[in-house]
Amino acid sequence: MLKKNACVFVLSCLSALCAPTALAAGPTIKVGFPIPLTGEIPKVGESSKFAAELYREEINAAGGLEVGGKKYPLEFIFEDNESKPETAVNVTLKLIERDNVLAIVGPQSSRQAVPAAAVANDNEVPMITPWSTNPEATKDKPWVFRAAFLDPFQAPVAADFAAKQFGAKTSAVLFEISNDYSKGLADNFKSAWENRHGKGSVVAFESHGPKDQDFSAQLTKMIAAKPDFIFLPENYSFAALIIPQARDLGFKASFMGSDAWGSAELMKLCGNACKGQFFSTHYAAAGAQGKTKEFIDKYNKKYGYVPDDVAALTWDAVTLIAGAVQKAGALDGNTRAMRKKIRDNLATVQEFKGITGDMRFDAQGDPIKCAVIVAIDDKGDFTFKESVCPK
Repeated sequence: MLKKNACVFVLSCLSALCAPTALAAGPTIKVGFPIPLTGEIPKVGESSKFAAELYREEINAAGGLEVGGKKYPLEFIFEDNESKPETAVNVTLKLIERDNVLAIVGPQSSRQAVPAAAVANDNEVPMITPWSTNPEATKDKPWVFRAAFLDPFQAPVAADFAAKQFGAKTSAVLFEISNDYSKGLADNFKSAWENRHGKGSVVAFESHGPKDQDFSAQLTKMIAAKPDFIFLPENYSFAALIIPQARDLGFKASFMGSDAWGSAELMKLCGNACKGQFFSTHYAAAGAQGKTKEFIDKYNKKYGYVPDDVAALTWDAVTLIAGAVQKAGALDGNTRAMRKKIRDNLATVQEFKGITGDMRFDAQGDPIKCAVIVAIDDKGDFTFKESVCPK
């Protein structure tokens, strides 16, 4: 799908260099965002919305996005998917049929992104999911792309790091059974760990439901199995509950997390119990340079906190969409024709230099990019530990 003979494009941020310009009346570039503003992971939706609004305000302050020598305002439409798969399907259909959007950015979590991707693909609307790492979101869906790496890559990264960092030979896993992301990553981790350490080296493999708050039964079994560490491929809201409960039950070893830990809300919910732990993710704000640091500083100044990986990935996804619109050469009044041009332009991106790192794309529309290991220091800050790139 993604062709080799393609140009590298980078869309420059305009606000720092351009004075505000009045927007001309007329057509707008509509992009839809089916994101979780309520439900299990509302901070994810907030981060997505804030990053997108920051981008939109910068472009519109410079008169709009230039397409074929003319400038057009960006119009972003946000819909709450309530962190539910069925709602994600419904609001994605609304954005397509009611709002007539040219493209979709989101959903974020794989649990919502996988069913929404099927809707976007069936309706031939280009979609980029910034944060979903489950392969099913893009598999055999030529209209769907992503900005994040995949779980089959993330799982071995987490396994290898944990083995090295903790000197671990055994592990245990706790995951949410109904969450495509959590279950898929748990399965990938188990396979990766046992390939390296032998069958039975995952000494406990426990699951829980989407509304559970008490994990003492699962944790008691896991602790009795005496793992060298526990892997938690969980959303930040669950990690913040599980880790303190494990400590209360006497578990003294370490935890290894995944990219869904990366919310700015984690430490507010978890507190001291999460300090000293590690997780794999898409970027580390601490020590960032260049355009990544510029984004972090702008976001922090406007919203009062350091942007998490969801915000940074959303910025990259919006930049990809904007670049694909620009490459169309003109804003065609035929929505279906414009959607096709945007999809085709996304499909010819060979390389993209994003704020979450440089990436190239495979035939499924998935980026091949490096992962970052983050350590949570004694201040609760997410600090860079190391980078792991595909071989």
